[in-house]
Amino acid sequence: MDLTLAEWHKSSRSQGTSANCVEVARNLPGVIAVRDSKDPDGPKLAFSPSAWSRFITGLKNGDYDI
Repeated sequence: MDLTLAEWHKSSRSQGTSANCVEVARNLPGVIAVRDSKDPDGPKLAFSPSAWSRFITGLKNGDYDI
């Protein structure tokens, strides 16, 4: 998948020295892309908008809390 046009954004809550940051690109048609902010040239994940929405809803609901 070509992500060269991706516009990557990091949460304002992730600013500073936090080592656990991801960046999200939502400007691509039909795809939400995610990458590790410490390794921008490394692997990326791609989600459909509906899968991303379900994931975010699960986060907000605490479904992934360990």
